[in-house]
Amino acid sequence: MGVEPDHVLVPLDGSPLAEDALEHALAVFDCRVTVLNVVTPLDADMAEGGILGSDDGQEAGARERAERLVERARERATVEGRTIETVVETGDPADVIVDYVERHDVDHVVMGSHSGKRGRITRRLLGTVTTAVLGNVDVTVTVVQ
Repeated sequence: MGVEPDHVLVPLDGSPLAEDALEHALAVFDCRVTVLNVVTPLDADMAEGGILGSDDGQEAGARERAERLVERARERATVEGRTIETVVETGDPADVIVDYVERHDVDHVVMGSHSGKRGRITRRLLGTVTTAVLGNVDVTVTVVQ
């Protein structure tokens, strides 16, 4: 492997593969590690007849879940004898991850890929964030499967 990174970003969405990505980053890289969870607001285009429209209660609940997720990641790192930074942001996951890489001197991303044993359509839908990040950052991306 080439030069050791100074700052590794691990996007964490609560999936087992994302957890594996965090475990990998902590085991392999002895540098600054940031865990990022992206809260995705309900898109008005997804609402049917206003049924799924965004409301403050849903967004507050999503943010609370995100905070619990990054807190568990912080606790896991502590068990490994590591300290990590945690961030919760809101927006489109791929856009937020790419923007975070550009704004915070991240030089390596470690993330899980949802492709694998699932069906082709599920794989395409759930793998789009990883695919978008791979195509839009100028840093090394390690994909954990």
